[in-house]
Amino acid sequence: MPDVTSTVERGIPTGEQHRIRAGDQEAVVVEVGGAVRSYDVGGVAVLDGFGVDEIPEGARGAPLVPWPNRVKDGRWTWEGRTLQLDLTEPGQHNAIHGFGLWQSWVPREQSEERVVLGTVMQPRPGYPWRLDVTVAYALGDDGLAVETRARNLSTTPAPYAAGAHPYLHPGADSIDAARLVLRAGTRVDTGEQQIPTDVVPVAGTPYDFRSGASLAGLEVDYAFADLDRDAHALAWLELHRADGRVARMWMDAAYRWFEVFTGDALSVRPRGGLGVEPMTAPPDAFNSGSDLVVLDPGAEHVGRWGIRLE
Repeated sequence: MPDVTSTVERGIPTGEQHRIRAGDQEAVVVEVGGAVRSYDVGGVAVLDGFGVDEIPEGARGAPLVPWPNRVKDGRWTWEGRTLQLDLTEPGQHNAIHGFGLWQSWVPREQSEERVVLGTVMQPRPGYPWRLDVTVAYALGDDGLAVETRARNLSTTPAPYAAGAHPYLHPGADSIDAARLVLRAGTRVDTGEQQIPTDVVPVAGTPYDFRSGASLAGLEVDYAFADLDRDAHALAWLELHRADGRVARMWMDAAYRWFEVFTGDALSVRPRGGLGVEPMTAPPDAFNSGSDLVVLDPGAEHVGRWGIRLE
């Protein structure tokens, strides 16, 4: 049986609240959406999360499966069959961020420093496959580490992509006071409905963050690629905060794209935190096929990312 401890609390909009701790680190992970609601180090907020009595806006802190970002018009074709997803971004006529945002994610393992939440995504119109998905959140010497694991429970191959949607706290009331470092050589340009039109170099544009740049007055909601990686194949993003601290975020080789979102369109705390989304595939990958994973029956996909405060 899972070791489910007394760290479970209860919230109204987001259900069970799973609190994990390690040293001076603390994180709260919620039932509804499987999201990380908060992550603090020594009482300092690392994430711009949401309150226990809030319904999270903008997929705040949530895993994004079986696709991140947008599918144009919710319509796509697989093996000659046209499929139609629900339009969960009706203002732009798109399907966005998968199916997990409002599902219950239940604890499968839990200890003082780690919790594993899981959910089964049933077949539905627009996506006729069954997936078992778990997200493990763990605190340790290197900060918060997150592992997303999906297994195809269907009898036919399932197209799949994954992402996550944490918002980094800028150490002030606005991200205008922060500086971003992202060593990415290209950016996805978008047109109507924020659907990709091209992949363009960042050199010579306001979106070149390779040497670091202020976010003041800059609106960003783009995916970045051609990422520098270290000897462990990790890509890194740094937010240099107004309080002098640095939030460093990493993602492993399963994630090929970093979406950066300055949150201008949010109704709650616009530009209050920086959305930084590790994604295995770019927007509209169900149509383009770019970096789309195909899971054979019984096969798994695993991706890992994490955050630490320095």
